[in-house]
Amino acid sequence: MADFAQQLIDWQTTHGRHTLPWQNTRDPYRIWLSEIMLQQTQVGTVIAYYQAFLDRFPDIASLAKAHQDDVLAMWSGLGYYSRARNLHAAAQRVMTHHRGRFPETLDGIVALPGIGRSTAAAIAAFAFGTRAAILDGNVKRVLARHFAISGYPGEKKTETALWRLAESLLPAQQIDTYTQALMDFGAGVCTRSKPDCHQCPVQAGCVAHATGQIHLLPTPRPKKALPQKTVRMLILHCNGKVMLQKRTNKGIWGGLWSLPEIASQLDSKQHCLHTFGLAVTPAGSLPLLRHSFTHFHLHIAPEIFSVAAGSELTTAVQIDWFTPTAALAAGIPTPVRKLLQQLTASDVHRTPC
Repeated sequence: MADFAQQLIDWQTTHGRHTLPWQNTRDPYRIWLSEIMLQQTQVGTVIAYYQAFLDRFPDIASLAKAHQDDVLAMWSGLGYYSRARNLHAAAQRVMTHHRGRFPETLDGIVALPGIGRSTAAAIAAFAFGTRAAILDGNVKRVLARHFAISGYPGEKKTETALWRLAESLLPAQQIDTYTQALMDFGAGVCTRSKPDCHQCPVQAGCVAHATGQIHLLPTPRPKKALPQKTVRMLILHCNGKVMLQKRTNKGIWGGLWSLPEIASQLDSKQHCLHTFGLAVTPAGSLPLLRHSFTHFHLHIAPEIFSVAAGSELTTAVQIDWFTPTAALAAGIPTPVRKLLQQLTASDVHRTPC
């Protein structure tokens, strides 16, 4: 057990990553931000977002004071927007409950919105040198292979076994180096497909390698067909501007600006009149757009309408008119961004009303 940790620490010193923007710092804010952004997102994608986010919100106080729209705008395109909402809420909690100081205990960190056990351990290890185990997707894969732990890691029984194993492997010293080693090793050597076993520093003790089970572990998620969902989105334009609707904070794209959605059985013109008080005229459509989430596939049918001259907007929902440039700079979902880019290219939105 001890050899496993030390071999990875030695490997990290020579072969691991050392120049990422969030490394070589003990600033818990910068470390926390990177760990949240890196959930479900590749390092190469995160770097630009991370640097831009820090330029806009350089510390916890500036993030806490920001309007949620501004936070979501900086997150737009990164996906999994609950991360941004939780990040914002956590910053406000740090300011109100911790006098602006990021908590240093694991319990204090886990109590913040959007931070789970593994993320808290990573933050604590990098910022405060806390000896705590992480268990993200990469680490689950590494441990399942090296110690031949069968069973889908998302199942409670298997995950509990992996947590016990991860805690038993913790070194007495250099916890930050070991934590980074697990991340880098899982991301660059013991990868999901085509792991580079020839470069593996712990190959001699890997049970999966010795028994020819590399391709079998970790046990994959039980297969099931993802459900399909279709929505209609309305693109209402007038004098070079497009109407966007603010979504509630619940559900996918919570808190983002989006195109209004309409149920499949409703008449679009009647819906616009009754919901927004707008008389509209059909002005074409865009191709069906498919967007996949972890748990379902979404098919978006966009319908374009020009707003009739003299229409007076009357609605209880939060809406606003955006130029294409302003809309693309706001916090909007990725498929909505694609639709607006197509609309801009078509010049349809320039029709006067």
